[in-house]
Amino acid sequence: MDRDTGIKTIERVDEGIEEPPMYQVLLHNDDYTTMDFVVEILQEVFRKSPVEATSIMLNVHKNGIGVCGTYTKEIAETKVNEVHSRARKAGYPLRASMQKVD
Repeated sequence: MDRDTGIKTIERVDEGIEEPPMYQVLLHNDDYTTMDFVVEILQEVFRKSPVEATSIMLNVHKNGIGVCGTYTKEIAETKVNEVHSRARKAGYPLRASMQKVD
């Protein structure tokens, strides 16, 4: 019990709790999707600033693949699906994938 406040403090340590596995979401380069559309996806889906989005887009363009962010499995799956849905609606073959972080 705290002498100043009279409130009893209980400490509890959860030793069995593990952090969830994390996944990187990756964008893959293709010869048809415009750079502007990729930047738009990075800003709207991944909440990147214009500078970050442009940097990632150029990395995808030059290296064939680029990391958009790291998320829990469910969030990564949702973002991959959103990229595919938006690309399909816009008529682009843009592909995204996810990779478990070791």
